[in-house]
Amino acid sequence: MILLLLSSVLILSVLAGWGQIMERFCGSLFDGISGSILTGILGISLLWTVLAFFIPINIYVEIPFIMAGVFFFFKKRSYRKINQFSKKDAVLIGSISMVIFYASSFHPYILDHFGYYVPTIKWLTEYGMVKGIANLDLTLGQMSVWHIFQAGFSGFSDPFLRINAVLLVLYTVYIFEKKSWIQLCFIPVLLLFSQSPSPDLPVITLSLIILNEIIKGNKNIGLLFAYSVFVFSIKPTMIWLPLLVFLCSVFIFKPNYKNWILGTGILILFFIKNIYTFGYPLFPVAAADLGFSWKPNPEILKISSQYAIQKTYDMQYTHEEIQKFSFYDSIRNWFILDGIKSKINIIFIISLAVFSVFAFIKKKKMITLICISILIKSMLVLAFSAQYRFFIDVFFVIFFVLFAHCNKRNSIIFFSVSSVLVIGILSFPNFIRQYVPSFRPGNFMVGFKKEQLYRPSTYHYKRFETFRTGNLQFNVSKNYPFNFDNPIPAISAGYISDDVKAGIFPQYTDEKNIRKGFIWKKLTPQEKKQAQDIINTIKNTDQ
Repeated sequence: MILLLLSSVLILSVLAGWGQIMERFCGSLFDGISGSILTGILGISLLWTVLAFFIPINIYVEIPFIMAGVFFFFKKRSYRKINQFSKKDAVLIGSISMVIFYASSFHPYILDHFGYYVPTIKWLTEYGMVKGIANLDLTLGQMSVWHIFQAGFSGFSDPFLRINAVLLVLYTVYIFEKKSWIQLCFIPVLLLFSQSPSPDLPVITLSLIILNEIIKGNKNIGLLFAYSVFVFSIKPTMIWLPLLVFLCSVFIFKPNYKNWILGTGILILFFIKNIYTFGYPLFPVAAADLGFSWKPNPEILKISSQYAIQKTYDMQYTHEEIQKFSFYDSIRNWFILDGIKSKINIIFIISLAVFSVFAFIKKKKMITLICISILIKSMLVLAFSAQYRFFIDVFFVIFFVLFAHCNKRNSIIFFSVSSVLVIGILSFPNFIRQYVPSFRPGNFMVGFKKEQLYRPSTYHYKRFETFRTGNLQFNVSKNYPFNFDNPIPAISAGYISDDVKAGIFPQYTDEKNIRKGFIWKKLTPQEKKQAQDIINTIKNTDQ
């Protein structure tokens, strides 16, 4: 916790300094220290994304960026902006930050941390972006911009991968700067995402900041659109945000093609990144096929699509059973899933209905455009893969609009009570395991360890076996499905099975130069037998 505090002070100073640099070129979305830090996040993320095509985003990148950021932080006297807060507000910000640091110091428990976040960051720090890496492990084809941002600070500034805690502190500062008190109510829920570099936290916080600026009348459409596309590039399920900014520019503000230049540039960079790592412009959709040799095998994409459909129903039905559902069965079974997921689904639909009625009654253009944007996003999610993690942001948006006028006192009370509840769950997870057994992440919460008061808790495993198929030598975890702690290249046992099922296997494009990437090739009968032997060995080891 203490190390996390020191790390956050350093990173926030660096971001504020880089914000001063970037504001010379693109301006600022709003005044205040939080505006500078936000500009710094945008600028560094884009710069490191470009660099990742050519070099690893490691400590040799981190050091000069930190030195430059700290230099400009003091040269431009950005620290003076902190004095704008009253003593009472400064104490509140400090207290909330300590709650954030405490919550962030617990062990990671989100499974994607081990199967997606950490492996992605390892690749970025050791090699940068690798062409066709989706052929090695389809999940790695995402290469979220947020993980590029995290990778750049993972050398010594934030080796514990707690960049989300830093962002929550920024979010707190923004709330007090703008006096948007309703957003204090969101922080307790967001604490659950602070132990990992989960993209969910940045897209929720940044989208709410942008939404608040739009509602408050910020007319800097160029930067609003750029930030909204940036959020979309972190997680494409946030399509509603750039759509909202576009609709506002058409129906509320005066359209100007110059407003789209920066945002369009970010969008193009996003598509190029996806093509480079995945082979298609939008992960994981195999659309706009440009014929690149490193695109994933169609059978692997088909298996992934089937898995996404099963996840819609919380893996409670096989793909074959889902295929036999009538339209009525598809809806009905989604609402009556066992456990907490069905309750979330029902609340989601009710929330959309309530918000639609609210927008109709209010008849305000801004609220109507917000409603249209989230309805379009919701229909897309429901059509492709209606998992609650893809529409959780909608709850925040609806709550924000409906209760935007909540006062400071009530928000602080709600924050305090909710924070105690969340901290209690993190500290004593047996409670949620007992009373909400269908909340699976609760099974991976460890609880409080006294060591975390000094440094954030992390896991170390480093038990793996090494295999070879064709020209690819790779590592697989022993008795564990993920490869967060293995030397790279590493493949999850599940992906090996999918590859063998499809009759293919990943290979180096050039065995002597990993950065040249991966392709897939069909297995010969001998190689297929060899790969099947590997699967059998893994299964025997797991037993």
